[in-house]
Amino acid sequence: MPEAGPQAAAGGSSLRRFLTFRSGADLYALPAEEVLEIIRVPPVAHVPQATKSLMGLANLRGDVLPVASLASLLGRDRADASPTSRAIVLAGASPVALAVDAVDALVTVEARQVETRQSKLAAGPGERLHGAFEVEGRHAAIAKVLDIQFMLAAAFVARSRPRKEPASRFGAPAASPAPEDAGSRQQLVTFDVAGQEFALALDAVEEIVPGAERVAAIPHSEALIRGVTPYRDTLLPLFSLRGLLGFPPVAEADGREKIIVSTIGGILVGLVADRMRSIIAADRELVEPLPPVLAARMGGEARVHSIYRGDDGGRLVSILAPDRLFQEDVMQRLGGGDRPAAPAREAVGRELEFVVFRLGDDEFGLPIDVVDEIARVPDRITRVPKAPKFLEGVINLRGDVLPLVDQRRRFDMPKLAEGAGRHVVVVRTERHRAGLIVDSVSGLLRTAADTIEPAPDLTGEATRLVHSVVNLEAAGRLVLLLDPAELLSRSERSLLDAFAAKTKRADP
Repeated sequence: MPEAGPQAAAGGSSLRRFLTFRSGADLYALPAEEVLEIIRVPPVAHVPQATKSLMGLANLRGDVLPVASLASLLGRDRADASPTSRAIVLAGASPVALAVDAVDALVTVEARQVETRQSKLAAGPGERLHGAFEVEGRHAAIAKVLDIQFMLAAAFVARSRPRKEPASRFGAPAASPAPEDAGSRQQLVTFDVAGQEFALALDAVEEIVPGAERVAAIPHSEALIRGVTPYRDTLLPLFSLRGLLGFPPVAEADGREKIIVSTIGGILVGLVADRMRSIIAADRELVEPLPPVLAARMGGEARVHSIYRGDDGGRLVSILAPDRLFQEDVMQRLGGGDRPAAPAREAVGRELEFVVFRLGDDEFGLPIDVVDEIARVPDRITRVPKAPKFLEGVINLRGDVLPLVDQRRRFDMPKLAEGAGRHVVVVRTERHRAGLIVDSVSGLLRTAADTIEPAPDLTGEATRLVHSVVNLEAAGRLVLLLDPAELLSRSERSLLDAFAAKTKRADP
């Protein structure tokens, strides 16, 4: 069984940080260094015939991100998303989002407390563990440290042959994506104070724990001092972020308060926030210093170091400067330019065209040069006895017998009630000509070749037909591009060959 990380240093003083989260009734953990950020479970584009563990593909700040379900990885039924559901974006060369029922806390434990030898015996169905440790708090529990990379590799089989670059399939060379500079993003822990979102740099946070039940108030203390609480064999002084930032105290706590444990000026303190928001990877180019006219003031603004402008300016996060949170006398009592331009993308200089159609809420595209025409589904379709389920029947299209493939059945989707909106997309492959029945046709999409991204490897062998993605971030759309050569399996192509031969024999 692999160890859960570096061994404890002599004297057992080595500390490790973990993010704890829940799936069903179980508590799990991942090393903090394996977590890039935490987001709400995003809307996804469903990949046809994907493994059950893959929820779909999502747009994360312009990047295509596969979203996997932890419940499915564990062999359990996937629950519907709830207000507490979150997606943990895993660090790595190809980031993956892991959907979980709830994120619990950021905790610090001594390395010697992480049990690795017996964790294999404690592993449940579908679990692969690096170790386990006891979580201190109001409700002591055992957090299992998942070997998530092993679980993902076991669930998503790698492609058996090298994939072609996406643009090269359409006759244009694909540009090799440059690796993202890890220093271009800053990890922040965000939280609410008086209805506003604030943040601290992740490296300034030791851990985040639930609001304390046992607090000893200090008589005649300032309003910002909440008291002290037991914490890891010592006493932790608690300070109200509302008081530190100049906001009025809350009338009554709602039970969602969180304590952000941080070391400020060499002193371990607990900062009480109204509730935790998330962990985000903030683009440093979107983090700007506080305007001088505000920085010169002595109020709550002086505690704010900079502002992060997320979601195209729709989300403003005030980043706090830990060394400015307390006035100098309080600390004494406690302790006895210009932004660089974004790298320009190399222009490919060629636009590609696709026919885009819908199945349910998802959009798919085919190169326009394989599409002969688009027509409405005719009222009369001739059924073929003993035909495979994907073959809806045949129609006479200007003298040619054309087989119709119900794309919903082909993708194992529920049958759509027949209606006027359905269309037939007539496509040509190397040996076949067939009509694909789709819910509706969105129209033509013209896009530059360098906007086409390869589908993440998590889509696996079973979904080779989705070979790349057009990510229209501004419009909030993901269009999954289908490979015409993969629209039918080998056995299905053989059936159409036999059908075509039989049709020719029947012609007068």
